[in-house]
Amino acid sequence: MTVRGDFEGGALSSDFGTILLRETEHQIGLIDRLTDAIHDRRHPSYIEHSMNDLLTQRIFQVACGYEDANDSNTLRHDPMFKLGAGHRPLDAEQDLAHASTFTRLGQSLSRTDIYRIAQAFLEHFVSSYATPPEIIVLDLDHTDHLVYGQQELALFNAHYGDDCYLPLWIFEGLSGRLISAVLRAGKSPDGHENTAILKRVLAGLRRHWPETHMIVRGDMGFAQPQLMREVQADAQADFIFGLGAGHPKTLRPKAGPWLAEARQALAKGIALAKAHNRIGPERVRLYGEVDYRAGTWEGIKCRVCCKAEVNRLGDNPRFVVTSLTNADPETVYRNLYCARGQDENYIKQLKNDLVGDRMSEQGFVANHLRLFYACAAYELMHALRRNTLKGTGLERAQPATLRHKLFKLAVRVVQYADRIKLHLPTACPVAGVLQHVTEIFYRTPRLKPG
Repeated sequence: MTVRGDFEGGALSSDFGTILLRETEHQIGLIDRLTDAIHDRRHPSYIEHSMNDLLTQRIFQVACGYEDANDSNTLRHDPMFKLGAGHRPLDAEQDLAHASTFTRLGQSLSRTDIYRIAQAFLEHFVSSYATPPEIIVLDLDHTDHLVYGQQELALFNAHYGDDCYLPLWIFEGLSGRLISAVLRAGKSPDGHENTAILKRVLAGLRRHWPETHMIVRGDMGFAQPQLMREVQADAQADFIFGLGAGHPKTLRPKAGPWLAEARQALAKGIALAKAHNRIGPERVRLYGEVDYRAGTWEGIKCRVCCKAEVNRLGDNPRFVVTSLTNADPETVYRNLYCARGQDENYIKQLKNDLVGDRMSEQGFVANHLRLFYACAAYELMHALRRNTLKGTGLERAQPATLRHKLFKLAVRVVQYADRIKLHLPTACPVAGVLQHVTEIFYRTPRLKPG
């Protein structure tokens, strides 16, 4: 049997997912908000691609796995990406933007534009709630974005052992929604810098939700007195932060009684299991509240809770500081603080699935714009799961799974004078899900402009 291949299949694409992203954008209007946030300095006589088209093209490319601007050189002709941007897919005069256009866009933006885009993300987060929520959790976290070459403001960070940026991410801990992202230089931030960013975010949220209870949560890097005072200044806000290696000599002895009790319980459990020829416990955990205040906490109302864990390798005490007063130490640590670990998964999705750490531009502002492309793709895919895929097997799928199962589908595009027809494979493995999605999109009204 002879097998032959050619390139005469016509208007084919491997990225059916652009149409799903397009309909999701019509539901939530995120890209429209981002477009309004950018001051377009181009002369109207020379504009071939609108700002909305540029952002749509690049964000959709990131969501579909094409993170570099150079990918636009070929994808600008792709019928599904053209259709996703609202263009007629087979008209050559409606091709999308070239990579050089995106390079100029990144170089033309100002820091004011970046600030306004960050505000647009925050306003989009607020608008996604029909009514003010009773409580939200603001999860703060830093992560390294390694760089190469001579990127502006990229610095060596001894903790990560490399040249990097160190952006601050702020997620809503209960829903996984992105609230804000701030690209930073590679140095570790001090309390004043973190406080300035959080102050802006809290003020933006309070304009819409004056009565919502906000819990600010972070690891030991955020247990800074300036940040704690800023949260305490809000009568409807609380904080819970980890306490780490900076307090071992003063904190560890205070957990001594619980550690001693845990050692006895572990030894007793192991001996009892051994007597009955069973596998004994691996660890014992006790929780308590210790009397501790750092010298820099003057005027801050807080309490320190500890987890006194003893495992077969030895003692493993952990501490958190919080302004919460109506929860016992076990609830504070196990149920509230440990839940912030989910924040790491959101960051992994942005870095691994959407390549949000690809900082290959030379300028800092241009790299910040690249970060926002990934943030927008994350929010679109989150909205697709929340609004359209609810009740299906993909309701909690990661971005990479959505891409592999729903976006990367072969499709043949046929263009008529009054309609576009998309032919998918007869043996499509997710045909049922796509039919469900189509019904949801058909019944959901589009967001009105403005």
